[in-house]
Amino acid sequence: MSETATRPRGVFGLTIIALVMVGVLASLGFWQLQRRDEKHALIAALTERLALAPVPLPADWAALNPPRDEFRRVTFTATFESKPDVMVYTSGSAVREDVSGPGTWAFLPARLPDGRTIVVNAGFVPNTMQDRAQEDRAVTPLITGAPVILTGYLRFPEMPGLFSAHEDRAKRLWFVRDHLAMSEANAWGATSPFYVDLEAPVPASGVPKPGPLQVHLRDNHMQYAITWFGLALVVLIAFGFWLVGQRRA
Repeated sequence: MSETATRPRGVFGLTIIALVMVGVLASLGFWQLQRRDEKHALIAALTERLALAPVPLPADWAALNPPRDEFRRVTFTATFESKPDVMVYTSGSAVREDVSGPGTWAFLPARLPDGRTIVVNAGFVPNTMQDRAQEDRAVTPLITGAPVILTGYLRFPEMPGLFSAHEDRAKRLWFVRDHLAMSEANAWGATSPFYVDLEAPVPASGVPKPGPLQVHLRDNHMQYAITWFGLALVVLIAFGFWLVGQRRA
């Protein structure tokens, strides 16, 4: 078969490949723009929730869901229970400006007046070596047996990722904020489907350190979209130059 006969087939094949590449790259760009809109809506919703005055802790826990209730400010009375606490490693926080890490979050169960158990993240403990004794010294003063008025934010459990480190149950050290798994491992009993990030009160020692949350979600979707659209344009231009060269040959 002659070269002139095979050339149209080659041009056709490379045209299909180029169009597929441009289509995939452009679709990734549009997907990033969609993600940007979703991220902006999430930031707006969370900013609004964090600015609202705290409301009483909802009684119907089954009606709560993360998209609608994550970061809702609540206030309630509870008594910290004399049960094993859990420390959760953190390298820093995306929602706490005063926490640059590394350290640990102090998770412990608290009993509500109606007898139900709720899990509270009592705050940040500077704990670079994940030292169990340091966590114990921070948490023990909270266990007074007296009820206390708490204010904080509803949060829902994290799910371990593919590369998440496994917990060290002997040290009661976790690497994801999965309070349900903590409860099962430490005999806290049936607990709430959410936990509470404590905002106040701050203990006299300042440790664990609770505090207000602020939204600092990364928003790089426009840069990613521009990158994908730019790559699509590069492929299109390169194919155009190649096509012009084929016609001149």
